[in-house]
Amino acid sequence: MKTQIERVREAMAANGVDALLVSSSTNLFWMTGFTGSFAYIVLTATEARFITDSRYTVQAAEQVTSMPIVGFSSPKTGMQVLDETLKELGAKKVAFESPYLTFSQYQTFKDKLADFQWEPAGELLENLRMIKTPDEVARIKAACALTDKCFDHIKRLVQVGVTEFEIQLELEFFFRRNGATCAFDPIIVSGENSARPHGKATEKPLAEGDLLTFDFGAKLKGYCADMTRTVVVGKACDKTKAIYDSVLKAQMACLEMMKPGVVAEVVDAKARAIFDENGWAKNFGHGLGHGLGILVHDTGRLGPGSKTVLEPGQIWTVEPGIYFEGFGGCRIEDDVLVTETGIEIFNTTTKEMLELGV
Repeated sequence: MKTQIERVREAMAANGVDALLVSSSTNLFWMTGFTGSFAYIVLTATEARFITDSRYTVQAAEQVTSMPIVGFSSPKTGMQVLDETLKELGAKKVAFESPYLTFSQYQTFKDKLADFQWEPAGELLENLRMIKTPDEVARIKAACALTDKCFDHIKRLVQVGVTEFEIQLELEFFFRRNGATCAFDPIIVSGENSARPHGKATEKPLAEGDLLTFDFGAKLKGYCADMTRTVVVGKACDKTKAIYDSVLKAQMACLEMMKPGVVAEVVDAKARAIFDENGWAKNFGHGLGHGLGILVHDTGRLGPGSKTVLEPGQIWTVEPGIYFEGFGGCRIEDDVLVTETGIEIFNTTTKEMLELGV
């Protein structure tokens, strides 16, 4: 299989890019495995250089094996080394990561590296990152497996009187104890709080009949998981059961239709049509899902207006949810790989409605 560098060079040639400057930590890691906070990659059709300062030269020597490393230390600056490297490689036009570069950084490049013509690369690298390599798939699957184990561990805490914070802390400890971190700030919300799709854990104690949403994921070896399960504290009332059944029906229907060639907005529309059966489409205010990878909200969107076509190798979250202010909300989310014939669902945690702490 082609390396990341080979894939980037092919995309550069197809887009008329002579030289590419990479500086975002996400793409630095994706291209080389480097986990430091500062570096540049300069890539041309035939040459590559990895530039970093004295804080990371030892680390770069261990992690970066695909290109020569150029280290520097004070009083020399990164701009000086970048200028020298671009001239050494014969660069004239240089494409930069426009999704990441701030206007101030762009102005600095133009002012201090005035001998070169600067042009936006657009989402050249982001589009490549959407199609995962077998190694990336394996890492995300491992993160999902650990997330499943975490849910099995923390669900035992669900009982009346336990606070949202207490559950979140145990969740974070579990990941740390197992060599991972949280892919994002966990969302642990109950009762009325669960009507906030991106609510934060509070000192609120769980109460009988609460809907309780867990939205969390492990970050393991640089790659993220993102799973949501909603459970009931104690016994579910009829309204809770109806809400849960509608969300599960929507999610299963969307998963069923996902395969290569399907347009993202069509999958999202399926969930809204199912919610509309009960007049609840208005209670589904976010998109159906997003790309998943090094970033938890990675390139790609399953939502209204998204013309992205599903392709083998893409990994998506599928997370319909409906929310009722003053009552609560429900969301169910899985991470799925698009295959040649359909999808592979990475999460194994049950989606049966759980009544816990009874």
